[in-house]
Amino acid sequence: MLPATKRSFKSRSKELFQSEGKLRPFRLLKQDISNMRKRYVSDWTLFNQLVFASAVYVFFTNILPGITFASDLYVLTGMTWGTIEVVFSTGLCGTIFSLFSIQPLTILGVTGPFSVLAENIYELCHESFHVDFLQVMAWSLIHAGWMHYLLAIFNAHDWTMQYVTTFSGDIFSLLNSVIYFHKAVQELQRNHAAVSFASFLYSIIGAVGTFLLAVFLSTANSWKPLFHRYIRMGLTEYAAAISIILFIGIPHIGELADLDKQTLAVQTSFRPSDPARTHFFVQFWKLPVEWIFLSIIPGAIITILFYFDHEISSIICTLDRYGTKKPGGFAWDIALLGTTTAICGILGIPPANGLLPQAPLHSESLLHIVKVECVIVDENTGEREVEIKEKQEVYEQRWSPFLQAAGILIFISPPFQHILGLTPTSVLAGLFLFMGEQSLAVNPILYRFFYIVTPPSELPPLPKGVKGYLGIHAYTILQIAMTGMIFYVTLTVAAPAFPIIIIALVPVRLLVMKRIWDRDTLRFVDAWACKEGTPEDDEDRKNGIIEASETTTKKNGEQSRGVLGHEFV
Repeated sequence: MLPATKRSFKSRSKELFQSEGKLRPFRLLKQDISNMRKRYVSDWTLFNQLVFASAVYVFFTNILPGITFASDLYVLTGMTWGTIEVVFSTGLCGTIFSLFSIQPLTILGVTGPFSVLAENIYELCHESFHVDFLQVMAWSLIHAGWMHYLLAIFNAHDWTMQYVTTFSGDIFSLLNSVIYFHKAVQELQRNHAAVSFASFLYSIIGAVGTFLLAVFLSTANSWKPLFHRYIRMGLTEYAAAISIILFIGIPHIGELADLDKQTLAVQTSFRPSDPARTHFFVQFWKLPVEWIFLSIIPGAIITILFYFDHEISSIICTLDRYGTKKPGGFAWDIALLGTTTAICGILGIPPANGLLPQAPLHSESLLHIVKVECVIVDENTGEREVEIKEKQEVYEQRWSPFLQAAGILIFISPPFQHILGLTPTSVLAGLFLFMGEQSLAVNPILYRFFYIVTPPSELPPLPKGVKGYLGIHAYTILQIAMTGMIFYVTLTVAAPAFPIIIIALVPVRLLVMKRIWDRDTLRFVDAWACKEGTPEDDEDRKNGIIEASETTTKKNGEQSRGVLGHEFV
């Protein structure tokens, strides 16, 4: 039997590396380059008012959370990274991706999870190992760069994301929301220590006011028949910007102008935030050799975080409900992300990657109504009838990501840095609250949590086969508990390893949870993140239950789009 096993192994290996095999080097990269040629010119030929409005909208929803993280990083990395580094990275990486990526709908920026990771790496370098943070980070990002290349070359999208379900995706999204809320609290705590008690009380009012006004204006589309629809649309799209500008100005009116205020720390010239640095370049080769190799560890963790985050962002912003038609891809963008990550390490600035929830918000802002002809066939008579229907599609183009990224890049200049320096940190705390609420409001975990506190008599009926809400409630509680556990880890010395825990949830869902939850419950609450159907549907196909599988695949395919597209059904 041994020779047969050996032949079987050779056969499987040959299948993996053949022309269409999952591990065939450069297979997806070649496909992506071909797709890029098909779409690139047409991506620049479309420009209209909605595209420009989308660019302005994404500009504010990108730069404002970015400078909020910058305020946090400035304190927790010992002034190593501040506003100018975050703005530089967001603008540079965003511009590169708008020009050269295969999926320009994806929006890049410095993320909350990476900020937590960087802050803990700084603490380890500074407090425990007494080694230069920027040199360690430069090598970590260089290592992450070539690891991204390997993932792209060996078609990682085909043999990794096909196993990811919305179970771990929703937990990751909820973790982002929790991090936003926690950052808001930290910002107010630092404000309390830096200003008078009267000023701190106003800071709370400013933070809550910024948050509530932004939330209120973001619902303007539902105010019909009040105002013209373009006014309602403008209030909705610029809700955060209007709220922030208003609460930046209020502290300068009347007696409030006499209060001591803590504002965002900015540079007066184009130079790094750290007074000891004079230029954006890290002499990474001066790091001791042993640390060059040890930097592979944080480099691998960053790769896991960036790969998972960017892939989910790219998937969400191109869901079926957005009506995308142009060919896309993943491998080319992962390779490009590796390039920008390594460049950021050498420049000594934090790297940017795919953002949640900005990427789907970008697609939402580009939605427009199109009319399509549908042929309806009467099953009884066979007669054909042409019916005009309306559906929503996004404008697939590169102008909106390019304009928002270029606009952000302008803010590295001293005059625009001065404008950013007028922003009170209380407003940044309010923006953190708003971004956390926006992310949480579209998370299916929240809706299923509402089911837990709803009386059983008021709960909607379940599909046939699902025995009851007990299993659904247990599934939801597990997701919340896992989010809490991962967030707790981010507050400890083990924080740099939290992306590994998120990845470990994938085999837990596929191998462990199916032994605890019944198949119909899992089929109802979960779905594949990157394709139609559920793991249970795939098992049905393997077992020959074709008819039942196809029926439930269609149902759960819609559920999958709803979960990732933030429309819980």
